[in-house]
Amino acid sequence: MSTSNRYFLVFVTVPDKKTARKLAKVSLKSHLAACANLIPKIESLYWWKGKLETGKETLVLFKTTKDALPQLQTLIQKNHPYECPEFIAIALDSGAKKYFDWIEDCCPLASKNKLHLIK
Repeated sequence: MSTSNRYFLVFVTVPDKKTARKLAKVSLKSHLAACANLIPKIESLYWWKGKLETGKETLVLFKTTKDALPQLQTLIQKNHPYECPEFIAIALDSGAKKYFDWIEDCCPLASKNKLHLIK
């Protein structure tokens, strides 16, 4: 099924599983994502402030809609502990219609959603 860039897979790295769970839960409770997969213990190498760094992180993969994407980005950036959080969204060109329908059902019109903040 072709989706015309209606659905997105979003990559977000966080320092640990606890933070990943918090971001996943707040995104799901806000209905800005249908699903969040937590992939712990990844090794990241990156440039930061002129130095080559390495660290252990958890990767969170969010499945969402085009309508929810801007609010999901805002929510992640407001609740993320990093100074410059990763937020990379990749449009999904094709996939199972039933799965995309499920994503749509889980992420109703983004404008109706209230953003939750982590306390």
